[in-house]
Amino acid sequence: MSTRPSAGIDPLPVEGRLPGFDGATGWLNAEPLTTDGLRGRVVLVDFWTLTCINWLRTLGYVRAWAERYRDSGLVVVGVHTPEFPFEGDAENVRRSVASLNVPYPVAIDTDYEVWRAFANHYWPAVYIADVEGRIRFHHYGEGAYDQCELVIQRLLGEGGLRSPADELLSIVPTGVEAQADWTHLESPETYLGSEQGRNLADSGDALPVNNWALVGDWAIESRASVLNGPDGRILFRFHARDVNLVLRSREGAPVPFRVLVDGQPPGNARGVDVDNDGNGVLVEPRLYQLIREPGEIVDRTFEIAFDAPGVEAYVFTFG
Repeated sequence: MSTRPSAGIDPLPVEGRLPGFDGATGWLNAEPLTTDGLRGRVVLVDFWTLTCINWLRTLGYVRAWAERYRDSGLVVVGVHTPEFPFEGDAENVRRSVASLNVPYPVAIDTDYEVWRAFANHYWPAVYIADVEGRIRFHHYGEGAYDQCELVIQRLLGEGGLRSPADELLSIVPTGVEAQADWTHLESPETYLGSEQGRNLADSGDALPVNNWALVGDWAIESRASVLNGPDGRILFRFHARDVNLVLRSREGAPVPFRVLVDGQPPGNARGVDVDNDGNGVLVEPRLYQLIREPGEIVDRTFEIAFDAPGVEAYVFTFG
């Protein structure tokens, strides 16, 4: 556990009323929750979508708060609002909730109704309401973990609810939830569709840093690059510890792939979704962690090869 930070959290203004979740198209881990039913509890609302690396890196903290403060009066509500079309499939959300060990109630917000009710614009986004249903704090993006927990403790105290301890949690997330290596991270989130794509090079030869290239029969659609034939490859010249890629199989059938770094198998630089030889399989649509470099971070060339068509590649993220 970490000690209480010296920076205060005053003031905590009233930012409006907790809008509620009437627009949710379904619920996981709970029956539908209402603002009236939540009165008397401190409520943390966490907006997320299943492929968002920024949210995945916050999950360990949100999960820990939900467990630690549940019996003291905190209710954590996840709101899953999709970024990509396949994330609006309730079965994909259900599978992700199970595989990622999301233990708290999740409102499925396929139609963005809850998102709009909160006037939200970000993944992840946290809103914390007091026992009277008034939003007192919000945070967009990663970080501010100590500040969020201090707000939880303070609002529990203000509401006459007893916090289990004054100390703050100190956790070390692992796997895809591990915090980014911000010191050495020089490659940006890069979309592979025409709507938001950038830095596409003409070929894979001598790629500049943070440029990418397609080799084979690919079509660049609005949200993703889609492989139309066999033997397709994607290359990216990156500078980061981690390489992640959001992938989907258009036909739903498993698609094997192989990852190389500077033309070689990744070995101990492999991510959780490949072996030492770089072999992996695209099964469910999600974010795949492909590289986690344990050594020196320098410019390197990432390559992923697919033998079969039907692969949709959406976005590279780095850590």
